[in-house]
Amino acid sequence: MRREHKWSASRIAFELGEGGTTVSRRTITRYLAQFGLSRRRFIDPNGKVNREIKTITAKHPGHMIHLDVKKVGRIPDGGGWRAHGKDSHEARAATRAKTRGARAGYAYLHSAIDGHTRLAYTESLDNEKGPTAVAFLNRARDWFANHGIVKIERIITDNGSCYRSNAFAAALNGAEHQRTKPYTPKHNGKVERYNRILAEEFLYARTWTSEQQRENALETWNLHYNYHRPHGAHDGKPPGSATPKRVNNVLASYS
Repeated sequence: MRREHKWSASRIAFELGEGGTTVSRRTITRYLAQFGLSRRRFIDPNGKVNREIKTITAKHPGHMIHLDVKKVGRIPDGGGWRAHGKDSHEARAATRAKTRGARAGYAYLHSAIDGHTRLAYTESLDNEKGPTAVAFLNRARDWFANHGIVKIERIITDNGSCYRSNAFAAALNGAEHQRTKPYTPKHNGKVERYNRILAEEFLYARTWTSEQQRENALETWNLHYNYHRPHGAHDGKPPGSATPKRVNNVLASYS
């Protein structure tokens, strides 16, 4: 049944039951795993699956704005273990401070990215509460408007508490709010990929000596990503090249 019809364990249990043989779905699942047939790609030599892969494509600037929050540890003044080493005097002092209850805390990087142009806006904020997310959305909306994206049709977020708040719903300003399926970050993949780029090319690309230093450099990173860094979605051109309105007063590339 599995090889010929490519039925799931539930369907096989149903068909066996119709024929007078009662076997639980859990038992069938266990046997399929033992026989190496638990995955569809294990059956087809070419690795095909049942589901048709669908892409989420923004048709024009402002069609989809993806929001997310990335939580990162704050850097203590003078630098953390990345600056001094894990067994350094500074690192041991920080460990002793933690045992006494001291905490450096976290920085919350709120990001908004336009699904069509890949234009991105990021701020480092103190928390991920509803009012903070609303204030960030309003500033991001103004920032996108300065680039010619004056109408936001759809806002895509995960199911974080700040995005489920009444304050956030009241701040949509006519935009449709679409929350992703729980535990399915790929449905908000554009901003998730941006978070990875942010981590690899900015957050951990160099050694920081304080949280303020990293926060000050974030503005320069925004300029670098939007106006200098090549993007595959635009044949090697930066996201700023695809905006309806060009912004010319930008700084040199980030390094």
